[in-house]
Amino acid sequence: MTSPIQPPIDLPSMARLPTKLLLRSLVLTSLMTSKIFLKPALATLNVLSTSKSPLLNADRNPVLNKLLRWTVYNHFCAGTNHQEVSKTVAQIKGIGYQGVILGYSREVVLAPSDRLASNHSGTPTYSDKSYETVEEWKSGTLETLRMVGSGDFLAVKLTGAGPISLDAMAAKRPMPEVMVKAMDEICLATKKQGSRLWLDAEQQVLQNGLDNWAIEIMRRHNNSETPLVYNTIQGYLKASKANLDHHITIAAREGWTLGIKLVRGAYIEHETRALIHDTKEETDESYDLIADTMLCRRIPADVKDLKFPNAALFLATHNAASAAKAIATHQHLLLAHKPTVLLECGQIQGMADELSCELVQNYERALKESSAANISVPKAFKCMAWGSVAECMQYLHRRAIENKGAVERTQHMVDALRRELWRRILG
Repeated sequence: MTSPIQPPIDLPSMARLPTKLLLRSLVLTSLMTSKIFLKPALATLNVLSTSKSPLLNADRNPVLNKLLRWTVYNHFCAGTNHQEVSKTVAQIKGIGYQGVILGYSREVVLAPSDRLASNHSGTPTYSDKSYETVEEWKSGTLETLRMVGSGDFLAVKLTGAGPISLDAMAAKRPMPEVMVKAMDEICLATKKQGSRLWLDAEQQVLQNGLDNWAIEIMRRHNNSETPLVYNTIQGYLKASKANLDHHITIAAREGWTLGIKLVRGAYIEHETRALIHDTKEETDESYDLIADTMLCRRIPADVKDLKFPNAALFLATHNAASAAKAIATHQHLLLAHKPTVLLECGQIQGMADELSCELVQNYERALKESSAANISVPKAFKCMAWGSVAECMQYLHRRAIENKGAVERTQHMVDALRRELWRRILG
């Protein structure tokens, strides 16, 4: 077994990046380290993602479409159709990544007219258009599934199903029957293909309802040793550890397999600040504690009589220190012949390429030194979104927000990319 990764210092692993991708990444990442550039860039993306003007709609303005494709879309997004996405997926796997995570970026616009008067129980009734939105969302999700392969992940955003989903989630009501049927169809198709899926996180006004739904979906479909469905836990929330313990307890009591995708968080600009850890250091500690709890299979203190359930952890992080710490723990447990969980890692397309390449290189080195059945290094994935250029504007805006306040980390990426470029120039 190979030693765990360390926060990258010298990065020969980046030699696997195509020069075109390296140059584009260097230019864009350099701009993202500039606070002077980042502020107007965020403002521009916000306007493009919310404006109703045809002139600012990239799907209706061909000049704007080409400009955005040339600058940011092609770097961070997978494509606008099946052919483009398939090409991108092939390129990603050709670099060496063991898999991809793919989600559809279409944002649903909620109109008040989609909600009709509430019935006698206080539950709203909906127009035919709302039910059509669920069907469109399901069809788009299944289309996305067909773009990935066995072992890959389908990223599912339940709010994309429109007002029927969003209202029930916000009110913490059980999944509406139309959503139950749609998710059953999606899960069965995913299982048949040999893929897996995860449920993307939402803001806290929706997350509690989403967690209840996620547990119900896992209860229905996670009945084998490896989970089919993963729920997302956001480490920057103060309640994240308690939320994990809740998931572990229910899975242990009921006997189904728990799948957890761990992120730091994606809604800091739109979240109630009191719900989020006060400092970055506290968020780092929270993230690492949750990862360690899963890897060490620690059952919550108040249910010590229960056995830790079958489980898997997907570490979604751009933080090399957190990745190194989790992988070191995982390898230590395996070397000591102690029980642990399946561990995999991933980063967003166009971001943290130095960490991604390091993970790929470590996996390939471990594969040469051991058999696939005994390999201890986690597989490396790239997460990407597809959709028209206009549909992806909200996604790109969120990615830009994630880099706000992370200039120090992004500068590290710039340094790594620049060293690799000079290495190629100087031979």
